Amino acid sequence: MSDGPLLFGRQPAGKLAGNVVRFARLLRRAGLRVGPADMLAAQAALTLIDLGSRAQVRAGLRATMIHRHDDQDVFDQAFALFWRDPDAGRTAAAAAEGEAPTQKAPPGSRRVAEAFAETQPKPREEEAPPRIDAVLTVSDTERLQTMDFEAMSAEDLERAKKEIARLSLQLREVRTRRQRPDPTGPRADLRATLRASRRTGGEIVTIARTRRVTRPPPLVVLCDISGSMSRYAQILLHFLHAVANDRDRVAVFLFGTRLSNITRALRHRDPEAAFQLVSHLVPDWSGGTRIGETIAQFNQHWSRRVLGQGAVVLLVTDGLDREGARGLDEAMARLHRSTRRLIWLNPLLRWDGFEPKSQGIRAMLPHVDEFRPVHNLDSLRDLIDTLSKPGSSLGWRPQTLPDSRRIA
Repeated sequence: MSDGPLLFGRQPAGKLAGNVVRFARLLRRAGLRVGPADMLAAQAALTLIDLGSRAQVRAGLRATMIHRHDDQDVFDQAFALFWRDPDAGRTAAAAAEGEAPTQKAPPGSRRVAEAFAETQPKPREEEAPPRIDAVLTVSDTERLQTMDFEAMSAEDLERAKKEIARLSLQLREVRTRRQRPDPTGPRADLRATLRASRRTGGEIVTIARTRRVTRPPPLVVLCDISGSMSRYAQILLHFLHAVANDRDRVAVFLFGTRLSNITRALRHRDPEAAFQLVSHLVPDWSGGTRIGETIAQFNQHWSRRVLGQGAVVLLVTDGLDREGARGLDEAMARLHRSTRRLIWLNPLLRWDGFEPKSQGIRAMLPHVDEFRPVHNLDSLRDLIDTLSKPGSSLGWRPQTLPDSRRIA
């Protein structure tokens, strides 16, 4: 262990509690959930180990402050910076400044470096604080909501990703075949009533009643990652990551020239680590598109696994197929029969003069329930409102589309 300015170990015992509190605040700024009980447990653990051993201190703090496997990478980076590890400090600083480090930065290093930078004292400025024009701020926010993802700058994309992370998709609940006991339920449960009568000598005192169970249906997303859809797919992945971590029974597939299941990768809480896993799973990013072949592959290998209990399917693609819509009509027909609701999200609908002229679009349109645009934040919010609104239609309504987008 180096002789640098350590925050644990070679200091008076009176400073131990303060150092634990400062380290916990650093973890919270990096996005980890650390509460007062964790701080007390960490302080108690440090009194039972050798504070001169960095490995023991790291193990003690990790055992008391980390409760999820996904937070271990962020904790390791925060601990290395807090203990003044030179190698980890240089790697995290390079990641925070956008430079190319000598070695690949571990997941979460940027978050930790930014959180650690907030703890450093800043020089006092004698100048008056700048005035904020609230009118311009509101105008920029409104402009961001309607701006096309493809026209956004790097700064606009970062702001859009933060807005997308706050979105919450709540599918409206549907009735299932299961029944649950309910004293005020509309249906009498004869079996439960007879079982209860045994406790009273066969005399029926009360009639047991049940109510049908309601729960949100599964959500399945098929997203196109071809060259014409790569920019939109990158933004939508942040939305899908937020949805996959906010609700259960979500399955996400990416397709270009082949089909890739990224559901488990998106379950990772840390977006950096999740997208890093996705990059290893998807070898055909920004390539061609074989919509008919990939949907047929989904129907054959994944349909029975993820489309049970009336799943809602979001198909994100522009409908431009390099195979000339070969086999696309049959694949879409089978996919539509297996779902409760099939919604096609197409960024080409952002154009007012859009018409279904390509063979792929003409083959797909008769088999979808809804045809919606997905090119900015407003379109995502409209989609969320439609899926969560009670009483919304489950069938395709051509009259809701402009005249130029209807099918003859």
